[in-house]
Amino acid sequence: MFVVRAGLYRVFHCSPRLRMTLLNGLEVSARNCSNSADNRSDLRWDLSPEQIRHRTDRLIQRIKQAYDSVGAVDIGKVCVENTLQVLADAKLDYAASRHVLDFPQYVSPCKEVRSASTEADKRLSEFDVEMNMRADVFQRLIALKERESSGLLPESKRLIERLIKVGKRNGLHLSSQIQDEIKKLSKQISELSIDFNRNVNEENTVLIFSPEELGGLAESYTNGLERTEDGCYKVTLAYPHYFPLMKRCHVPETRRKMETTFHSRCKEVNTEIIERLIELRAKVAKLLGFSSHADFVLEINMAKNSINVAQFLDEFYKKLKPVGVKERQYLLSLKQAECQKRGLDFDGQLHAWDMPYYMNQVEQVKFAVDKDKLLEYFPLEMVMQGLLGIYQDLLGLRFKQVQNPHVWHESVKLYTVLDSTTGEEIGQFYLDLHPREGKYGHAACFGLQPGCFGPDGTRRIPMAAMVANFTKPTRTWPSLLQHHEVETFFHEFGHVMHELCSRTCYAEFSGTLVETDFVEVPSQMLENWVWEKEPLRKMSRHYKDGSPIPDDLLNKLIASRVANTGLMNLRQIVLSKVDQVLHTKASADTAAEFAKLCKEILGIPATPGTNMTASFSHLAGGYDGQYYSYLWSEVYSMDIFFSRFKKEGIMNPKVGKEYRRVILEAGGSVDGMEMLKTFLGREPRQDAFFRSKGLDLIENRYNY
Repeated sequence: MFVVRAGLYRVFHCSPRLRMTLLNGLEVSARNCSNSADNRSDLRWDLSPEQIRHRTDRLIQRIKQAYDSVGAVDIGKVCVENTLQVLADAKLDYAASRHVLDFPQYVSPCKEVRSASTEADKRLSEFDVEMNMRADVFQRLIALKERESSGLLPESKRLIERLIKVGKRNGLHLSSQIQDEIKKLSKQISELSIDFNRNVNEENTVLIFSPEELGGLAESYTNGLERTEDGCYKVTLAYPHYFPLMKRCHVPETRRKMETTFHSRCKEVNTEIIERLIELRAKVAKLLGFSSHADFVLEINMAKNSINVAQFLDEFYKKLKPVGVKERQYLLSLKQAECQKRGLDFDGQLHAWDMPYYMNQVEQVKFAVDKDKLLEYFPLEMVMQGLLGIYQDLLGLRFKQVQNPHVWHESVKLYTVLDSTTGEEIGQFYLDLHPREGKYGHAACFGLQPGCFGPDGTRRIPMAAMVANFTKPTRTWPSLLQHHEVETFFHEFGHVMHELCSRTCYAEFSGTLVETDFVEVPSQMLENWVWEKEPLRKMSRHYKDGSPIPDDLLNKLIASRVANTGLMNLRQIVLSKVDQVLHTKASADTAAEFAKLCKEILGIPATPGTNMTASFSHLAGGYDGQYYSYLWSEVYSMDIFFSRFKKEGIMNPKVGKEYRRVILEAGGSVDGMEMLKTFLGREPRQDAFFRSKGLDLIENRYNY
């Protein structure tokens, strides 16, 4: 996921057992970071709440002065220098200065700092609305386009057209009365979105289970849990606790409690917020002349409208439906056998808390993947060594760890990225990989500083942070990753590379500022490397003796990629359709809509009393009306992988560098479809997408 914040823009603790060397000879040592040295970045992570407030005031004042200067230009004397360049420089200043203020809400270990950062985000988001509603600036942009558009460079022309398009999408071509109403509603939407995500981030529920209630869980899991005085275990709802328990615990009641609590996070407060957001978004869309909020946001995406999205999802659903039926039947047979084996009552139904457990059994029974054994070959340090090496070799880069970096938490690492041929500095990235109280609970990339040309004509160095929640190492146990976490690492780091490799003129097009239904393409494409033998060998070694994964286990892992294809993708369709349904209505009962689509499409009822949408951060994090993008962009990412990398060599540096140049360096300065056609040499096709899902192999998979 790439995080879109504030209407503008759309993260490793070393195991004490390991000390490894990256492929370029860079040593990564198992030691804590200090906050002492300068890393030549303007980003400060030690700001007090008062300093955050003061910097927010100064930033608002500075950007407002720039907009005021443009608004005061005689409309007959507008030119690139007094209009477009002033706005471009202000947008760069804003993007480069803002994230030391609004990013700490997601990662700071200090609650007071997180609160101050959240308040800064609210103020800046309200300020965004004010600046986006500047009719005087909008009028001068229109005048500039009429006067000078023919003589502009392509990216400058694209910037003018983008700013005018944004102005029209804010209603600046409508009456002042409608503009005022849009401004009022937009400020409410912004504040409610921030509140929604703050509630999710600050959620800290802990469940207490006895050792018997955690039956089936591996020692590597329970070793990482805190204990109560009477010997029970404390289990949080963080990903490293929740998902392994749901997949491995053979006690149904424990899974039921966990699933119910997990999908009841922030239920009361956030249900009210998300349903209010749906209403407000629908009102704004109507004022702007759109039939729904979905159609409003989709206008500037590759999909263009909700009809095209519905057709795409329906076509995929038709292919998956019979597969899902067979998979459910097989899961039910596994449950019946399990109940007989353990002396439990068999109710003849699959529940939400059954799904992860029996889907995991499919991998073990049909593909013979020993998850406990597999886990031992993915110590975090080894995974990171392999991942960084693969990205370096593939994209023509070199990573150098910054010693004693200035960071927000001692476990955070900072790296400088260099071009392997020229030695030019490309950018810097942070890795913040373990859970802690108050930290963002998912995995995501945060763009922190754009990479583009500054007012002095020199290129600004982009910076990004990958934030994740992988299991913490302890004094006696390393951080071991499940294979799906390795995949997550590759995915999010793909976003990081997109942020850092872009080479655009303007901040407006830097990094991942592309169409929302294209933004996942580069990161999804790179997920394929965790399903191929050569890269898997590079990122895996047994945590005790450094031995490689046995060929038999590796082959079984790769074959298991298509396990549960139907149900996993049907769930993605559920979430995509929930998002579309909620944002094609003027109001909605979110829990009822989710439950309805779960039953209709997935064939599994939502647990009564829960509301998954109350913690569905995408709905308030920039993917509203656009969650379909994960499936949509996979069509293109699979076409890229199978048509170029799989055919010409997955570690082929020639293809990798071409990919960097055509897809990553362009940022948002070129339409996604044009990038695809250039790299593929033709129009994109869907066949690789369906092949990657195993839909051409599925017919007899569950006929046993």
